[in-house]
Amino acid sequence: MTQALIQVRDLHKEFKLRSAWLGGRRQVVRAVNGVSFDIHPGEALGIVGESGCGKSTLGRCLLRLIEPTSGQIFYRGENLLGLDGRQMRLMRRELQIIFQDPYASLNPRMKVGRIVGEGIEVHGLAKGKQKRALVEEILRRVGLPTDAYDRYPHEFSGGQRQRIGIARALAVQPKFVVADEPVSALDVSIQAQVINLLQDLQEEFGLAYLFIAHDLRVVEHISHRVAIMYLGKIVEIASREELYGNPLHPYTRALLSAIPQPDPGAKSRRIRLLGDPPAPTAPPAGCAFHPRCEYAEERCRVEIPELLEGGSGHAVACHVFPARRKEAEG
Repeated sequence: MTQALIQVRDLHKEFKLRSAWLGGRRQVVRAVNGVSFDIHPGEALGIVGESGCGKSTLGRCLLRLIEPTSGQIFYRGENLLGLDGRQMRLMRRELQIIFQDPYASLNPRMKVGRIVGEGIEVHGLAKGKQKRALVEEILRRVGLPTDAYDRYPHEFSGGQRQRIGIARALAVQPKFVVADEPVSALDVSIQAQVINLLQDLQEEFGLAYLFIAHDLRVVEHISHRVAIMYLGKIVEIASREELYGNPLHPYTRALLSAIPQPDPGAKSRRIRLLGDPPAPTAPPAGCAFHPRCEYAEERCRVEIPELLEGGSGHAVACHVFPARRKEAEG
């Protein structure tokens, strides 16, 4: 296998909250709690989990839009956390992001040509007529008319605005893109168009994606591998086929059981989790998922499970369920 483009090792991000009372203890939210994974050139890694599990924080930490508390992030073997401000600015040409909200992420006072071409000019790739030609070409490639160059964001639909955001990210010819829920604010029909566009662009430019989403069907469509996050940790990671066909973590199984079935007559057992997710300021001891898990044992309440890899690169952090399932199948 080719050398990893992105390598993340034991990444942590903590947010300290102010106490409501003078002299009170300061609370800490561990938004990203010891996450490790690799992404290879041309690969799309999907990240799935409930709201508040740390997906978006993880994506922003990879680009240093949020500074991690500790850990290591390597891009082509170089530790991004060891770069100073100037070095990181130069590196940003190869590391881009597509934001979730196509309405809030575009400056309403700037025309599309300036929005998309800003990065080209900042990185000294082109100026004047040459810059305009490059911007018009990338607008064409994302399915927008060239006259979009001289129009404002409010003149476009939600799907078209997201295409502008994609064009902005791709204008500087990056190698790695964080797609932070890029279709969650769009209608279903528009979602399919944008996902197909991202796949086409990935093949054309050889892009690697970290694709963050809630919708497991969308993630299945675009991702080569999928990671499941729960309360700041990755609890399972595997190839798309392996994770959807043989889920090993109870949380993964519950998420997959909630996917709507296209066949109304198909029978499926919905797995309903116990209670609510724990407060991020007071996670439970041991496995963070154990208060909601029907398979939890005493060990789960006191010992944090490691993310251990089995066959085919399928890794899971669970004390109980994989072993029980193996016994049942045996």
